[in-house]
Amino acid sequence: EVNKITDVREVKFDGDPGRIHTIGKEVDDAYLAEVKQLSVNPAAIQAQHDLGIVYTPLHGSGIKLVPPALAEFGFTNVSVVQAQAVPDGNFPTVQSPNPEEKSAMQLALDQAKAQNADIVLATDPDADRVGVGVKNTAGEWVLLNGNQTAALLTHYLLSARAKAGKQQPNDFIVYTIVTSEILGDIAHHYGITYYRTLTGFKYIAGLIRELAGQAQYVCGGEESYGFLIGDFVRDKDAVSACALVAEMAAVAKAQGRTLYEEMQQMYAQFGLYVEDLISLTKKGQRGAEEIQDMMANLRKNPPATLAGSPVVEVRDYQTGQMRNLQTGAEMPTGVESSNVLQFITAAGDKISARPSGTEPKIKFYFSVKEPLASIADYEVVHKKAEAKIKQIIDEMQLK
Repeated sequence: EVNKITDVREVKFDGDPGRIHTIGKEVDDAYLAEVKQLSVNPAAIQAQHDLGIVYTPLHGSGIKLVPPALAEFGFTNVSVVQAQAVPDGNFPTVQSPNPEEKSAMQLALDQAKAQNADIVLATDPDADRVGVGVKNTAGEWVLLNGNQTAALLTHYLLSARAKAGKQQPNDFIVYTIVTSEILGDIAHHYGITYYRTLTGFKYIAGLIRELAGQAQYVCGGEESYGFLIGDFVRDKDAVSACALVAEMAAVAKAQGRTLYEEMQQMYAQFGLYVEDLISLTKKGQRGAEEIQDMMANLRKNPPATLAGSPVVEVRDYQTGQMRNLQTGAEMPTGVESSNVLQFITAAGDKISARPSGTEPKIKFYFSVKEPLASIADYEVVHKKAEAKIKQIIDEMQLK
């Protein structure tokens, strides 16, 4: 019966129309009022209200709430990419409406360059993931990845709460197990409890619900560009994330810095984390067996060293155990069972192996850490970290 439907207009409602209530503007207004309360430095926005912002909804729903949210925060110089402003499921201007991909962001980046804007903001079609473009030290436009955006937002929110005296003893943040450990470093620095969950924002939302009334959720995120500030929404939310990224940029500009320079300063404080992801497709029954064999081999024969650093801990989320290879001590992972393996090195690197539950793929997440003594060394150390990831990929024979 379902396959006979070729047009949504063929679906007829058979019931009492009086039981259907169309959500009105009052819900948008209530949501935007909550978003506005997330601002931690309205004075900086007032001083930098004309921050140059280029925004693209990538033909999706973000056009309805992101510009109003930025206006509620006090920003007066928001330029929308008009060619991508109309919601359109055919996504005529992009191959894929994914803010992770530079090709999807190109129109916004071109507009930002032409207008000499300060930042680029983008939301995916359902406005739950945020893309951010910034100028690097050479004045070139570059995109932040999900780990960088999550780390910047976490650092900004925790530092601002601490400065304003709003930090509470029961504050906590959350991030997924494949997300950069810099979030944990930042939380530790501010004396904030942090939790790791399995991949997927439903687990972050579940923890918020579990701890409701006992602890205060501040923020949480994942490497795949999802972030949530505050607990009045229970899923990743790019609308509030856009507003806080813009506020971060305004605060930085008031101090004569860009968001890129803020990121470099953060890395100089906590260490430079660089991430990468490899997704291997193994089709068919044979492919599924290959993935199964890869995971079994990694469990049986975990790497002893990676890029010259000894592996000191193995986290097996299927058995729910974390094992210290130096002492032999074991402790629970503290999360639900899932077919994920992680290898932690003495250098602070983290390599995760995670088969997809829905596709014939296995994903390997790489997060490496290098000390950064000065932001003047950023480019050199970044290249060193990238070389380390390549070395690990070669050692694990993943290509």
